[in-house]
Amino acid sequence: MSRYLRFRKRTSVSALRRVMTPVISVLAALAFCALFLALMGHEPIAVYGKMISTVGSTGGLSRSIEAGIPLMLTGLAVTFGYRMNLNNIGADGQYALGALLCAGFALFGPVMPPVFKILCMFVIAMLGGALAALIAAFPKAQWGVNETILTMMLNYVFLYAMDYLVYGPWKEPGQMVAQTKAIKEKYWLPDLGSTGVSSVLVIVLLIAVLMYLFHTKTKWGYKMEVIRQNPRAAQYAGMSVRTATLLTLCMSGAIAGLAGFAQVAGILHRVQANLPDGAGYTGIVIAFLAGLNPLVVPLVGFFFGALQISSVAVQLTGVPSQVSTMIQGSIMLFVVAGEFFNRYEFAGVKSKERA
Repeated sequence: MSRYLRFRKRTSVSALRRVMTPVISVLAALAFCALFLALMGHEPIAVYGKMISTVGSTGGLSRSIEAGIPLMLTGLAVTFGYRMNLNNIGADGQYALGALLCAGFALFGPVMPPVFKILCMFVIAMLGGALAALIAAFPKAQWGVNETILTMMLNYVFLYAMDYLVYGPWKEPGQMVAQTKAIKEKYWLPDLGSTGVSSVLVIVLLIAVLMYLFHTKTKWGYKMEVIRQNPRAAQYAGMSVRTATLLTLCMSGAIAGLAGFAQVAGILHRVQANLPDGAGYTGIVIAFLAGLNPLVVPLVGFFFGALQISSVAVQLTGVPSQVSTMIQGSIMLFVVAGEFFNRYEFAGVKSKERA
């Protein structure tokens, strides 16, 4: 008799394992990147020390938070969709369309009192993101077309539309940089005291809390969980899977669209070329690293915002700025591997040797 290994699905996963797996995954990713840094001739401890000191420096914390705000929103968007097993890979495009419609209304829309104008910008950004998601949600709900492929392909449509506008008719005159004019200062969201952090952070945290309460305390949240676990049983029980698919993907897109509102109203106050900069894909990593818990997503989003800010600082030590991308990619790889081993375990199986 001989033995070989195969994977067996775990019947249960302890709370400790669920908490520790992301932590171990991140530490393993950092160790993996440290090896590459050493092979490139850099001192890993010095590089990581520089990154930490940058985030903890004067202004570093506030810049990390602001860099993390769009990532928090795309992470929340991905989390909302995946709570019903819907893969929203199109957060970049939804973010872009939300930013374009928000900025367009601010720049070319009617004159209104600032409070009402900002509220309209908020709603329009959500509608833009929801519309971008609806284009993929309808074929998914009606014919079962794979939403992963649709949302991913739509990214290119909306990102190219953004490039056309910021390089063309909306480009700020006299500027070499491809960007729109800044919106009027009276339509800017205020900062939180003297922190230098936009008050849009409060909106992000409020959305995270509302999402948590929605999933744990409401009838619709319960329906989403039932559909995620067993769509056929949910349909047999009288739940409309088609309607739930449309609403869930559109709401996921609306949250991603708010990342555009955050940039236009709270941070950049304009639209720049390639504004999402891969935030939608980073949001996928954030969502899974947070264990699809909306309350944890802002914390993980801040961590990735800090990575972006600190990677710029380490260039002064001769380390390529791409170190941030390398760390993010490594974290994604190890988090996915950790999630796999959360669900499956090695199992020894006996088999007869072939003659």
